[in-house]
Amino acid sequence: MQRTYEVMFVVRPDLTDEDLDKLVSTLESQVGTAGGTIKSIDKMGKRRLAYEVRTFKDGMYVLFTIEGEGALIKEVERRLRVTEQVIKFITVRVDEEQKRLAKVKAIRDTKVRGKGTRAAEQAAAAEAAAPVAPAAEPAGAEPAPAV
Repeated sequence: MQRTYEVMFVVRPDLTDEDLDKLVSTLESQVGTAGGTIKSIDKMGKRRLAYEVRTFKDGMYVLFTIEGEGALIKEVERRLRVTEQVIKFITVRVDEEQKRLAKVKAIRDTKVRGKGTRAAEQAAAAEAAAPVAPAAEPAGAEPAPAV
């Protein structure tokens, strides 16, 4: 079963752009050979860390969005753990959250703004059952004489 994961990792700030590109392409090829697909790669650049990690105060952030099996993610995490340039990483499964957000959005779209679904149904029923009123005469006009 294919699932969607976000893998964010922080690499050493003294790493050159060429070395970072090489690391990213290596991970990308490993995911491809393991049967997964990378939906997106986002190099977020150099940022300040919240706390010191391995004597580093800054790090270069990279975010992968990967579709694959759990075994694939386990292997990616193992490789990140043994890679010297990577100082920190985290993996989050996001497919369940995407499903939940889609469901909430669908429910929100069916509701009348500020009212629940029952109120929307009642408003629709009232519109359908309302008789059409005759057009009112303009103000100041004399009524037509009765014959």
